[in-house]
Amino acid sequence: MRDSIKVILFCFLLVIPFLTLACSQIKDYPTDLEQLSEDERLVIRFSHVVGEDTPKGMAARKFAELIKERSNGRIEIQVFSNGTLYKDVEELDALLRGDIQLIAPAISKLTDLVPELSVYDLPYAFNSLEEVHEFTESEAGNRLKDLLKMHNLIALGLWDSGFKQISNDIRPIEHYQDLKGIRMRIMQSDILAQQYYIVDAFPRKIDFNTVFQSLKKGDIEGQENTLTNITSKNFYSLQKYLTISNHGYLGYFLLFNLDFWESLSDEDQELFTETLHEVQEWQWQLAEDLNDKRLQEIEECQCIQIYYLSEEEKKEWEEHFTPVYHYYTQHYGDYYIQNLPKYKYVK
Repeated sequence: MRDSIKVILFCFLLVIPFLTLACSQIKDYPTDLEQLSEDERLVIRFSHVVGEDTPKGMAARKFAELIKERSNGRIEIQVFSNGTLYKDVEELDALLRGDIQLIAPAISKLTDLVPELSVYDLPYAFNSLEEVHEFTESEAGNRLKDLLKMHNLIALGLWDSGFKQISNDIRPIEHYQDLKGIRMRIMQSDILAQQYYIVDAFPRKIDFNTVFQSLKKGDIEGQENTLTNITSKNFYSLQKYLTISNHGYLGYFLLFNLDFWESLSDEDQELFTETLHEVQEWQWQLAEDLNDKRLQEIEECQCIQIYYLSEEEKKEWEEHFTPVYHYYTQHYGDYYIQNLPKYKYVK
């Protein structure tokens, strides 16, 4: 009996070092988050409709890379560009259903839900991108973003595309009267439609990813967009005339499904918010630089006739578009217009 106890005790003493070593190895073993199961990882589908070489496309990739790096691979943002996952008119519904978690639509495309947002579409509403950013972060801008929450959406950032220019295949647009009779592609915004009704043009609300084919078939004769979008989709190859008018702003709200956002931990919300703010600052400068670069490339290719509106001509256009402001005021009040920076500082 005594011998048996000695044998058991001896065996136990032999095992202790191995147990200690095993426990220490388990404790110190690094966590490989790339090998987490699908249930343990957070996967976010981010759908957008523009090209990867645009300011929005490049910012989407940068945001995804930073989030993956800063979460050690626990959070993956899957970016679907060029409307490969959902088309222009489909992605908002997909976000509201919860089929995707993040989109960056043009603000114009949100005006069916929140018509007051069409203040961003008013011709010559902003004199600079800095004014756009100031307005968006103002009390008026925050009130507009709060209206989106009523539709289960939360806007966490603003990315620029820049100011829009006008191209067409009929005639040079040197005066607003030159737009008369031209079929112009616009986004789904009643304010943009009113803008072209004022000059007796024919606005057509057409999905962004079908604009090239619509121009090619002759369904439309002109369009308005930023230079990065005009070049990324090669619109200018089908147009004879380009007017540098800077007549309207085009930007994107970074929208999360609100239910999804509220399901995130405080730590993850903070990670997204801080990273988006960082990418936003970077994206603003990128958009400005790329639009300047694309204009230089178009000038050098000499493949389209370019006309540049003077400051005096822009003022004339702005005055002619005053009825569009009246239309907005009649339908949505004057609060947001009065809080535009260009009016806010008028003595």
